[in-house]
Amino acid sequence: MSKRITIEELQSYLWNSAVLLRTSIDAGAYKQYIFPLLFFKRICDVYDEECEQILAEYDGDEEALEWEENHRFVVPVGAHWNDVRMTSENIGVAIVNAFRKIENANSDKLQGIFGDGAWTNKNRLPDRLLKDLIEHFSTKTLSIANCPEDELGQGYEYLIKKFADDSGHTAQEFYTNRTVVHLMTEMLQPESGESIYDPTCGSAGMLISCIAYLKQKEKEWRNVAVYGQEINALTSAIGKMNLFLHGVKDFNIVNGDTLKAPAFVENGELKSFNLVLANPPYSISQWDREAFASDKYGRNFLGVPPQGRADYAFLQHILKSMDEKTGRCAILFPHGVLFRNEETDMREKMVRGDYVECVIGLGPNLFYNSPMEACILICRKNKKAERRGKVLFINAVNEVERKNAQSYLEENHIRKIADAYAKYESDADFAKVVTIKEIEDNNFSLNIPLYAKGTGTEVAVDNRTLHERYAAWENASKKLHEQYGILNALLGEVGESDV
Repeated sequence: MSKRITIEELQSYLWNSAVLLRTSIDAGAYKQYIFPLLFFKRICDVYDEECEQILAEYDGDEEALEWEENHRFVVPVGAHWNDVRMTSENIGVAIVNAFRKIENANSDKLQGIFGDGAWTNKNRLPDRLLKDLIEHFSTKTLSIANCPEDELGQGYEYLIKKFADDSGHTAQEFYTNRTVVHLMTEMLQPESGESIYDPTCGSAGMLISCIAYLKQKEKEWRNVAVYGQEINALTSAIGKMNLFLHGVKDFNIVNGDTLKAPAFVENGELKSFNLVLANPPYSISQWDREAFASDKYGRNFLGVPPQGRADYAFLQHILKSMDEKTGRCAILFPHGVLFRNEETDMREKMVRGDYVECVIGLGPNLFYNSPMEACILICRKNKKAERRGKVLFINAVNEVERKNAQSYLEENHIRKIADAYAKYESDADFAKVVTIKEIEDNNFSLNIPLYAKGTGTEVAVDNRTLHERYAAWENASKKLHEQYGILNALLGEVGESDV
């Protein structure tokens, strides 16, 4: 019998499962155990729901239950939730056995999805605790009738955020401020039938945001191809579960190092995508710079980033992964990528190549558990004719709301920024359209206050580094000397008597 679960009931149900672990497991490890159990319960409840529908459709013919095409996933004999629930000892072993059987029976979709949690470690997870967890999850039936995919997906996202809140600084690897993700999606405007890619996809929140955008616009979303790569094995598994629970079926999430071994390659070249959204790890130093210097995919076309900052390695990977005609990206970065001195040459090539379409400065504290200010870099391979040779700067540092020690963008902030991007016009101190020549005059700095001061009442501050200020002065000085040289040459041609 169907008993529709409300969002409030679902959130309480999910979070209370984590509360059971509090005395035994560190908050940072909750996700390693709660997410697999939730997914296991969902698979089994939907399987049971499908069995009821099959028997009704085939007049009780039980042979039809064995037809794989009638099920989203296969649940082998002995691997059902109820089999584990009936186990009274060595429950961890029963859970692992069920997980592996389900993965093997659905190897094309679910291989490795349950992770490798220490389920059999009785010091950490005694039978009593696992029994409590199983019984707690058994209090609700997670069928599609009771809990449609979109609603369960919302509950899953809620749980991801709660784990991020509870686990402190480790949250960044699998949680990005969802209001910022919403803004990025609004500006890229996904279309039906397009391919969407996130090279550092975490729990797949950016990919799911694109699907949600299409649903909201009442556009076909089932024909969208979704791709992602994530270096952390558990987080990539969480991303797969997240997509499944949101009803997305056409996706390919790969566990691996994007810079070292990009997962999506066709005919010896990087696969190209219509949309790329990303929040790469910031300024990592543990990466193979030497290999990148001779990258066989040509991802060093702007240059080789310094060992201590791999940001421009991810940026070049993204630019290389964009479709030549429709390719567009939105990348969330710390502000340093806009003006750091050691990246000037790469930034110059990027600007001269006319990849940069828009630079948006966001307020502080939008990175999870970090006070630093964020920026969004929007690039296109093929700009509209009227936007070529130009870059739009949007200073939105004051478009932010802060409550309960957390910062986020409200809908009016998102609308204001997205509208400014769509109009692509100068608008007082909030938005400024700048030519490549003007950026060259600032030594190819993309530091936003140089172009758009912002709409706040505070006095504008020059945030450039000393090196950046000196480079700008030196560039202006050289141009001044060049102009003097031209003037002196003209004076020599006409002669002093004619002056």
